[in-house]
Amino acid sequence: MQKKTVFLTGASGNMGWQGFKELYARKNEFNIVLLLRGSEKNKAKFKDFENDSAVKIVWGDLGNYDDVLSCVTGADFVLHVGGMVSPAADYYPKKTIKTNTTAMRNIIDAVKAQPNPDDIHIVYIGTVAETGDRNPPIHWARCGDPIKISIYDHYACSKAYAEKILAESGLKHWVSLRQSGILYPAILKNMDPIMFHVPINGVLEWATVEDSGRLLANVCGDSVPESFWRKFYNIGSGKEYRITNFEFEELLLGALGLPSPKKLFDADWFILRNFHGQWYADSDDLDRILHFRANIPVKEYFKNMSKQVPAYYRAARLIPGPAKNAVGVLAKPFMKKIAETEVFGTLNWKKNMHPDRISAYYGTIENWNGIGDWSTFKVERPTEEVTLLDHGYDESKGVENLDIDDLRKAAEFRGGEFLEESYTPGDIYTLKKWKCCLGHEFEMSVNLALRGGHWCPECTPLSYIPDDIDSDKEVKWNYDEIAKKNPFFNQVWAPLHDADEHNVYGRDIFEEFGENK
Repeated sequence: MQKKTVFLTGASGNMGWQGFKELYARKNEFNIVLLLRGSEKNKAKFKDFENDSAVKIVWGDLGNYDDVLSCVTGADFVLHVGGMVSPAADYYPKKTIKTNTTAMRNIIDAVKAQPNPDDIHIVYIGTVAETGDRNPPIHWARCGDPIKISIYDHYACSKAYAEKILAESGLKHWVSLRQSGILYPAILKNMDPIMFHVPINGVLEWATVEDSGRLLANVCGDSVPESFWRKFYNIGSGKEYRITNFEFEELLLGALGLPSPKKLFDADWFILRNFHGQWYADSDDLDRILHFRANIPVKEYFKNMSKQVPAYYRAARLIPGPAKNAVGVLAKPFMKKIAETEVFGTLNWKKNMHPDRISAYYGTIENWNGIGDWSTFKVERPTEEVTLLDHGYDESKGVENLDIDDLRKAAEFRGGEFLEESYTPGDIYTLKKWKCCLGHEFEMSVNLALRGGHWCPECTPLSYIPDDIDSDKEVKWNYDEIAKKNPFFNQVWAPLHDADEHNVYGRDIFEEFGENK
C-alpha cells in the first residue's frame, strides 16, 4: 500500500505534538513533513527524528511562502494546527493576526500551485472562540450558530478570518474543525491573569490532548467519507467533559491536592461574561466519523494528568485534609497578585476603572460589585436539556437542497437580503451577493453563511483584517446595534445583555495593550 504524505504544522505545540506522535506510531502508513521554527527548544525536542526516513523536518516559518511551498509539495494532507495562541496571542494581538492569517494564505496558495490541488486535503483547526460568549441559558451550541467573537479577542478574529478565506478558497477538500479547550498536563502549571477571564458559571466541553491527537491521525484515514469535506465541525471529548468553569477549577485544584476554589479565590476576581465556551450539541457528529474519543471519565483523566507534572506541583496532596485550608490561606495572596496584574488582571481593571473592560466583562460596575462573596454568589450548573438556536431556514431540507426562497428567508432572519435574482439549489460554494441589516453589500458562499455561521464582514471586528492592521482604523464591536436589527444574532446577544445597556467598546486595544504597551 502506498504511503500517504502528511504535512503537519504546529508539531511543537500541545495538540500538534500529540498528533505527530499518533502519526509516527503509524509511520508504516504515513510519511510526515513538519515545518518547525529553528529554536533550540524545537531542535532538542525533534533531534531523534531528524534522520528518520519517515520524517522530513523543514526548519522555517509559516509566514514564509517558500517554506510552506516546500512542505505542501507532494503532500496528500495538510494538517494546519500551528499558529499563535493564548496567552501569547493576548499580549501580541497584531503579531497573532498577521501570523495566523498569513499562514493560511500561504497554505492555500501553495496548494493551488500544485498540479493536483483538488486532491490535497486541508484540515484546519479553528477554535470555539469564534462563537464567543455562550453563557447559560444559551450554553448549547452547534456549527451554524452566529459567529460572535468576544470583545477584544483578536486571536478569535485571526482564526475566524483564516476559516473564511479557506472556506472560500475554491478548493474541494478542506474542513474546519473548531477546537475547544484542550486538557493537557502542563495546564496544571498555568499561572496567568487570564485564568480569571472565565465566568464561574460558564461552561466548556473540553477536549483531551490525546483525543485531539488521534483525531489528526484518523482524519487522514481511508474510511473518511467524501461527504465529510467542505464543512465545519466542533471538537469535544463528549458528555463527560461538559463541565462548568467552577467544576473545572475544582477538578484542577483537586488533582494537585489543593483546597476548593472558594479557599483560594474571591468570587469577584472572575468575570461575568465575554469569554467563550459552550456545550456542543453536535460534537458527537465528528466522533461518529473519526472515532477519536477514548471516553476516559473526567475525574480519572485529571488524576492521570497530575501524575505527569513534577512532584512539587502536587505536594499539597500529602497534606492531611483538615490542614488543606491553611494552604488556601497561604496561597490566596499570591493568587490575588495574579488578579492584580497590569493590563489583563481583573482587579487592575477595577482599581483603575477601565470603562471598556468593565462594560465588556461585567456590564456595569454595579454588576461587578453585586457579585459579593461566596456566601452570596450562587454557583450552579445549567440544564443538560439541549436547546438549539433557530438558523432561519428549514434545516430538514439540507443546505444543498435550499431554493432561492429559502435563502431569502434566511437573509431576512439575519436582518438582510439575498440579492441574487436567481439561484440553483446546490450551488453553495460559490460567492453570492447579500445585504446585511446595516446596508452593507457583500459576497459570501451559502456554505459559509449557513453552515459556518458567518455573515457581513463589515459588521464584525474582522473588517480591519488584514489590510488595515497597521492603520489607525477603529476596530468595530457594534454588537448592540446589530442585535437590534438581526434576529439571528440577537439570539446570542440579548440573553446575556440588558436591553438598556450602553456598552463602551470604542477604544483601540492596540493603542493601550499588546505590542504598544
